[in-house]
Amino acid sequence: MGVQRVVSLKVQRRLYISALLLALVGTALFALTTASVVQDTWLAGADEPVRNWLLTLRAPVFTTVMAPVAFVFGPVAMPIVVLVVTLTWALIARNAWRPLMLAGAMLAGVVISQIILPIVQRPRPPAQAMLLGPDGSYSFPSGHVLGACDFLLVTAFLVLSRRKTPLLTSAICLVAVLGISLVTLSRLYLGYHWLTDAIASVSLSLVILGSTIALDTRHTTHTPRVPTEGTHARRNGAA
Repeated sequence: MGVQRVVSLKVQRRLYISALLLALVGTALFALTTASVVQDTWLAGADEPVRNWLLTLRAPVFTTVMAPVAFVFGPVAMPIVVLVVTLTWALIARNAWRPLMLAGAMLAGVVISQIILPIVQRPRPPAQAMLLGPDGSYSFPSGHVLGACDFLLVTAFLVLSRRKTPLLTSAICLVAVLGISLVTLSRLYLGYHWLTDAIASVSLSLVILGSTIALDTRHTTHTPRVPTEGTHARRNGAA
Protein backbone atom coordinates (compact mmCIF):
# COMPACT_ATOMS: atom_id res chain seq x y z
CA MET A 1 0.00 0.00 0.00
CA GLY A 2 1.29 3.46 -0.83
CA VAL A 3 1.98 6.20 1.66
CA GLN A 4 -1.32 7.90 2.40
CA ARG A 5 -1.78 11.52 1.32
CA VAL A 6 -4.33 13.95 2.68
CA VAL A 7 -5.82 16.02 -0.14
CA SER A 8 -8.86 18.21 -0.39
CA LEU A 9 -12.04 16.79 -1.87
CA LYS A 10 -11.61 19.21 -4.77
CA VAL A 11 -8.13 17.89 -5.55
CA GLN A 12 -9.28 14.29 -5.29
CA ARG A 13 -12.18 14.91 -7.65
CA ARG A 14 -9.86 16.72 -10.05
CA LEU A 15 -7.57 13.67 -10.13
CA TYR A 16 -10.46 11.33 -10.88
CA ILE A 17 -11.81 13.65 -13.58
CA SER A 18 -8.34 13.91 -15.15
CA ALA A 19 -8.02 10.13 -15.12
CA LEU A 20 -11.40 9.72 -16.79
CA LEU A 21 -10.69 12.34 -19.45
CA LEU A 22 -7.32 10.80 -20.29
CA ALA A 23 -8.89 7.35 -20.64
CA LEU A 24 -11.73 8.66 -22.80
CA VAL A 25 -9.48 10.75 -25.06
CA GLY A 26 -7.01 7.88 -25.41
CA THR A 27 -9.74 5.38 -26.23
CA ALA A 28 -11.39 7.66 -28.79
CA LEU A 29 -8.06 8.51 -30.46
CA PHE A 30 -7.05 4.85 -30.60
CA ALA A 31 -10.40 3.84 -32.08
CA LEU A 32 -10.17 6.60 -34.68
CA THR A 33 -6.58 5.69 -35.57
CA THR A 34 -7.36 1.98 -35.80
CA ALA A 35 -10.35 2.58 -38.05
CA SER A 36 -8.23 4.82 -40.25
CA VAL A 37 -5.53 2.16 -40.55
CA VAL A 38 -7.92 -0.71 -41.23
CA GLN A 39 -9.85 1.29 -43.84
CA ASP A 40 -6.71 3.03 -45.16
CA THR A 41 -8.31 6.47 -44.93
CA TRP A 42 -7.78 9.89 -43.36
CA LEU A 43 -4.96 9.64 -40.78
CA ALA A 44 -3.38 6.74 -42.61
CA GLY A 45 -3.11 8.96 -45.66
CA ALA A 46 -0.30 10.87 -43.94
CA ASP A 47 1.82 7.75 -43.36
CA GLU A 48 3.48 7.54 -46.75
CA PRO A 49 4.22 11.29 -47.19
CA VAL A 50 5.74 11.51 -43.69
CA ARG A 51 7.86 8.43 -44.30
CA ASN A 52 9.08 9.72 -47.67
CA TRP A 53 9.98 13.08 -46.16
CA LEU A 54 12.00 11.47 -43.36
CA LEU A 55 13.85 9.32 -45.89
CA THR A 56 15.13 12.50 -47.53
CA LEU A 57 16.57 13.66 -44.18
CA ARG A 58 18.70 10.61 -43.59
CA ALA A 59 22.32 11.40 -42.81
CA PRO A 60 25.05 9.67 -40.75
CA VAL A 61 24.88 12.29 -38.00
CA PHE A 62 21.14 11.72 -37.48
CA THR A 63 21.47 7.94 -37.64
CA THR A 64 24.12 7.93 -34.90
CA VAL A 65 21.57 9.63 -32.64
CA MET A 66 18.46 7.69 -33.62
CA ALA A 67 19.98 4.20 -33.37
CA PRO A 68 20.92 4.44 -29.65
CA VAL A 69 17.50 5.92 -28.85
CA ALA A 70 15.84 2.91 -30.49
CA PHE A 71 18.08 0.57 -28.50
CA VAL A 72 17.43 2.19 -25.11
CA PHE A 73 13.66 1.99 -25.55
CA GLY A 74 13.77 -1.40 -27.26
CA PRO A 75 12.75 -4.86 -25.98
CA VAL A 76 16.23 -5.66 -24.64
CA ALA A 77 17.32 -2.50 -22.84
CA MET A 78 13.94 -1.12 -21.70
CA PRO A 79 13.13 -3.96 -19.25
CA ILE A 80 16.59 -3.53 -17.72
CA VAL A 81 16.07 0.23 -17.39
CA VAL A 82 12.68 -0.30 -15.74
CA LEU A 83 14.10 -2.90 -13.35
CA VAL A 84 16.98 -0.65 -12.30
CA VAL A 85 14.73 2.39 -11.88
CA THR A 86 12.06 0.55 -9.87
CA LEU A 87 14.54 -1.17 -7.54
CA THR A 88 16.50 2.03 -6.96
CA TRP A 89 13.32 4.02 -6.41
CA ALA A 90 11.96 1.49 -3.92
CA LEU A 91 15.21 1.49 -1.94
CA ILE A 92 15.47 5.27 -1.82
CA ALA A 93 11.80 5.90 -1.06
CA ARG A 94 11.57 2.88 1.29
CA ASN A 95 8.17 2.18 -0.21
CA ALA A 96 7.34 -0.04 -3.17
CA TRP A 97 3.99 1.45 -4.21
CA ARG A 98 5.10 3.94 -6.85
CA PRO A 99 7.81 1.70 -8.32
CA LEU A 100 5.26 -1.10 -8.58
CA MET A 101 2.77 1.26 -10.22
CA LEU A 102 5.41 2.13 -12.84
CA ALA A 103 6.31 -1.52 -13.41
CA GLY A 104 2.62 -2.42 -13.67
CA ALA A 105 2.00 0.31 -16.24
CA MET A 106 4.93 -0.90 -18.32
CA LEU A 107 3.71 -4.51 -18.15
CA ALA A 108 0.19 -3.42 -19.11
CA GLY A 109 1.60 -1.69 -22.19
CA VAL A 110 3.44 -4.84 -23.26
CA VAL A 111 0.39 -7.07 -22.79
CA ILE A 112 -1.96 -4.70 -24.61
CA SER A 113 0.49 -4.31 -27.49
CA GLN A 114 0.92 -8.07 -27.87
CA ILE A 115 -2.85 -8.50 -27.99
CA ILE A 116 -3.40 -5.82 -30.64
CA LEU A 117 -0.49 -6.67 -32.96
CA PRO A 118 -1.86 -10.02 -34.24
CA ILE A 119 -5.41 -8.66 -34.43
CA VAL A 120 -4.62 -5.72 -36.71
CA GLN A 121 -1.74 -7.53 -38.49
CA ARG A 122 -0.37 -4.39 -40.11
CA PRO A 123 2.81 -4.85 -42.16
CA ARG A 124 5.78 -2.64 -41.46
CA PRO A 125 7.24 -0.25 -44.07
CA PRO A 126 9.39 -1.88 -46.80
CA ALA A 127 12.31 -3.80 -45.28
CA GLN A 128 14.86 -2.41 -47.73
CA ALA A 129 14.61 0.99 -46.05
CA MET A 130 15.15 -0.33 -42.50
CA LEU A 131 18.49 0.96 -41.29
CA LEU A 132 19.15 -1.57 -38.50
CA GLY A 133 18.24 -4.76 -40.32
CA PRO A 134 14.92 -6.24 -41.47
CA ASP A 135 12.04 -6.80 -39.07
CA GLY A 136 9.14 -8.95 -40.25
CA SER A 137 6.90 -8.53 -37.20
CA TYR A 138 3.68 -6.54 -37.22
CA SER A 139 3.80 -2.76 -36.99
CA PHE A 140 0.66 -1.53 -35.18
CA PRO A 141 1.09 -0.24 -32.50
CA SER A 142 4.73 0.72 -31.94
CA GLY A 143 6.12 -1.05 -28.89
CA HIS A 144 9.03 1.40 -28.63
CA VAL A 145 6.75 4.44 -28.56
CA LEU A 146 4.27 2.81 -26.19
CA GLY A 147 7.06 1.87 -23.81
CA ALA A 148 8.57 5.35 -23.92
CA CYS A 149 5.19 7.01 -23.31
CA ASP A 150 4.32 4.72 -20.42
CA PHE A 151 7.71 5.13 -18.79
CA LEU A 152 7.95 8.90 -19.13
CA LEU A 153 4.30 9.86 -18.54
CA VAL A 154 3.62 7.53 -15.62
CA THR A 155 6.93 8.46 -13.98
CA ALA A 156 6.13 12.14 -14.43
CA PHE A 157 2.75 11.71 -12.72
CA LEU A 158 4.09 9.60 -9.85
CA VAL A 159 6.80 12.18 -9.13
CA LEU A 160 4.80 15.37 -9.61
CA SER A 161 1.79 14.10 -7.65
CA ARG A 162 3.99 14.08 -4.53
CA ARG A 163 6.45 16.87 -5.12
CA LYS A 164 5.42 19.74 -7.36
CA THR A 165 7.29 22.99 -7.90
CA PRO A 166 7.12 25.20 -11.02
CA LEU A 167 10.73 24.42 -11.96
CA LEU A 168 10.45 20.67 -11.36
CA THR A 169 7.11 20.48 -13.18
CA SER A 170 8.49 22.33 -16.20
CA ALA A 171 11.67 20.24 -16.30
CA ILE A 172 9.89 16.86 -16.04
CA CYS A 173 7.20 17.78 -18.56
CA LEU A 174 9.86 19.00 -21.00
CA VAL A 175 11.85 15.79 -20.63
CA ALA A 176 8.71 13.70 -21.18
CA VAL A 177 7.65 15.60 -24.31
CA LEU A 178 11.14 15.61 -25.81
CA GLY A 179 11.70 11.95 -24.97
CA ILE A 180 8.44 10.79 -26.54
CA SER A 181 9.02 12.96 -29.61
CA LEU A 182 12.55 11.65 -30.05
CA VAL A 183 11.54 7.99 -29.75
CA THR A 184 8.67 8.52 -32.19
CA LEU A 185 10.94 10.26 -34.67
CA SER A 186 13.58 7.54 -34.35
CA ARG A 187 11.14 4.74 -35.20
CA LEU A 188 9.89 6.57 -38.28
CA TYR A 189 13.35 7.78 -39.33
CA LEU A 190 14.90 4.32 -39.02
CA GLY A 191 12.14 2.89 -41.21
CA TYR A 192 10.32 0.57 -38.82
CA HIS A 193 6.97 2.26 -38.29
CA TRP A 194 4.29 4.43 -39.82
CA LEU A 195 3.09 7.66 -38.24
CA THR A 196 -0.24 6.11 -37.25
CA ASP A 197 1.58 3.32 -35.40
CA ALA A 198 3.04 5.98 -33.12
CA ILE A 199 -0.27 7.82 -32.74
CA ALA A 200 -1.93 4.58 -31.66
CA SER A 201 0.80 4.00 -29.09
CA VAL A 202 0.42 7.48 -27.61
CA SER A 203 -3.35 7.02 -27.37
CA LEU A 204 -2.98 3.68 -25.58
CA SER A 205 -0.52 5.25 -23.17
CA LEU A 206 -3.07 7.93 -22.30
CA VAL A 207 -5.48 5.18 -21.27
CA ILE A 208 -2.79 3.52 -19.15
CA LEU A 209 -1.86 6.86 -17.59
CA GLY A 210 -5.50 7.56 -16.75
CA SER A 211 -5.85 4.13 -15.16
CA THR A 212 -2.68 4.71 -13.16
CA ILE A 213 -3.93 8.06 -11.86
CA ALA A 214 -7.28 6.56 -10.85
CA LEU A 215 -5.70 3.57 -9.10
CA ASP A 216 -3.10 5.67 -7.31
CA THR A 217 -5.73 8.19 -6.19
CA ARG A 218 -7.99 5.41 -4.94
CA HIS A 219 -5.29 3.76 -2.83
CA THR A 220 -3.14 6.65 -1.59
CA THR A 221 -5.41 9.67 -1.05
CA HIS A 222 -8.06 10.51 1.48
CA THR A 223 -9.87 13.71 2.31
CA PRO A 224 -10.03 15.39 5.74
CA ARG A 225 -13.02 14.34 7.77
CA VAL A 226 -15.61 17.09 8.23
CA PRO A 227 -16.97 17.18 11.81
CA THR A 228 -20.69 16.43 12.01
CA GLU A 229 -23.22 18.37 14.09
CA GLY A 230 -23.21 15.57 16.65
CA THR A 231 -19.45 15.83 16.96
CA HIS A 232 -19.69 19.59 17.55
CA ALA A 233 -22.39 19.02 20.19
CA ARG A 234 -20.31 16.46 22.07
CA ARG A 235 -17.27 18.71 22.00
CA ASN A 236 -19.31 21.67 23.28
CA GLY A 237 -20.83 19.54 26.03
CA ALA A 238 -17.41 18.33 27.11
CA ALA A 239 -16.23 21.92 27.23
